[in-house]
Amino acid sequence: MKHISYTTHGTCSQHIDVVLDDENRIQDVSFIGGCNGNLKGICSLVKGQRATDVISRLKGISCNGKPTSCPDQLATALEQAMG
Repeated sequence: MKHISYTTHGTCSQHIDVVLDDENRIQDVSFIGGCNGNLKGICSLVKGQRATDVISRLKGISCNGKPTSCPDQLATALEQAMG
């Protein structure tokens, strides 16, 4: 198992914690701050998914005209975790 602790940039959430198994499948995700209901939904949807699949789906999503979003920041955290 691999635990990622990522400080977000440019979003309402401030922090993301992710646990990946040995096959880079997401076992757990939690956000600190941000839109609670939406982020709980994202966490539920990505559990059990391959990190590479989640990255390809979430990378580049913007929020309210900002160049990033909480989903985009999750993709960035996963990219860093996978090297």
